[in-house]
Amino acid sequence: MNERSPSRRRFLETSSRAVVAAATVGTAVSLTSGVHAAGNDQLKLGVVGFGDRGASAAAQALMADRGVRLVAIGDAFSDRMESRYARLKQGSTNGFKIPEPEDVVSRVDVPPERRYVGFDAYKHVIDQVDVVILTATPHFRPRHLEYAVDKGVHIFAEKPIATDAPGVRRCLLASEAAKKKSLALVSGLCWRYHHPRRATMKRILDGTIGEPVAIETVYNAGAVWGPRRSRAQVGSEMEYQMRNWYYYTWLSGDGIVEQAVHALDTMAWALRDEVPIKCWGSGGRQTRTDPKYGNIFDHFNIVYEYPNDVRGYHSSRHWSGAHSKISDYVRGTKGFCDVWKHTIRGESSWQYEGPNNNMYLTEHEELFRSIRAGKPIHNGEYMCRSTMLGIMGRMAAYTGQEITWEMALNSKERLGPEEYAWDDLPVPSVAEPGVTKFF
Repeated sequence: MNERSPSRRRFLETSSRAVVAAATVGTAVSLTSGVHAAGNDQLKLGVVGFGDRGASAAAQALMADRGVRLVAIGDAFSDRMESRYARLKQGSTNGFKIPEPEDVVSRVDVPPERRYVGFDAYKHVIDQVDVVILTATPHFRPRHLEYAVDKGVHIFAEKPIATDAPGVRRCLLASEAAKKKSLALVSGLCWRYHHPRRATMKRILDGTIGEPVAIETVYNAGAVWGPRRSRAQVGSEMEYQMRNWYYYTWLSGDGIVEQAVHALDTMAWALRDEVPIKCWGSGGRQTRTDPKYGNIFDHFNIVYEYPNDVRGYHSSRHWSGAHSKISDYVRGTKGFCDVWKHTIRGESSWQYEGPNNNMYLTEHEELFRSIRAGKPIHNGEYMCRSTMLGIMGRMAAYTGQEITWEMALNSKERLGPEEYAWDDLPVPSVAEPGVTKFF
């Protein structure tokens, strides 16, 4: 985006007011650490959150740059980390094929003493690497990001970047500090690295369909993974909730934040990263009503109102046995774009006919190229903004209220415990629209 564009200015202006409040959550990012020199042959890689996604991201990073070596990993649970590490050492990951496993395995060098477990594992990993992959449970992302920036480490941060507004504000501060320190910060909002979608969005931004007037984003998918452990199988309520993290708002942010954020990021992208004035909508639990499913909703329907009467319509859900549809459509004054099919109909019809790519690999390839060229990529602004869109929509559905952008970004609602320990933890209640309060 042009540094002087009105939409970008508006986001920075509205967010900067909220960032001031971030000091109240105790974040302090130092600007004294060193930065990895451009052109060095070897880059030491670490992964914080070594589950299925962390192991796959590690493999993709190793494939993206032959000068990368995995030297440290960390996770809250040793069993999960050790099983994924053993699989990676055998040249495979869950659901991701490694084309040249021997080359990848030869650069996986993580002895037991560099495999860390617990809430502070991230510090031990980040302290000894040049680049870190942050794929732990989303709630912890702000503190992991802050620490990596403080230590002068380049970052790949999976989506979402936080699960509440105070967390987003912390990440905004850390993101600005990363930019000042010339640190690369690549977001796991992977569609921004998909060549067909990039070409499609460029057409929208170049005015091929005129000015956008309405956007529909749909993320209606099947069921996600079921609860992995029962309370009888774990030692504490904290362990139970973290083992089943997706089902607790404080840990995942709920489905609209943790998964449907991809759709909302497309909405933001199509509107030149403008922020909405307000949103309203609904949601609830219709199929996942058992207490074992924590306190998240299983469906959302949100309307985002933008300047000039532009509307963004979002629907997302996870229901077994129901019709699934994942799509994004943009209606403009001169045409209509089916983003997933990479087609435009209207005054200037168009169909993408270029090559496809593995966007998960591309995001790592571009990350490491930028580091070595001394021109680090920085996705900090849009990763914070798109996460905030999801949080804002969740607030509207949980409370049943109309929520403005300023209300959402300045919210004082901090999700999760003050301290982290393998101990008892309150079981959070399910939100009730019209009763649940906005904070």
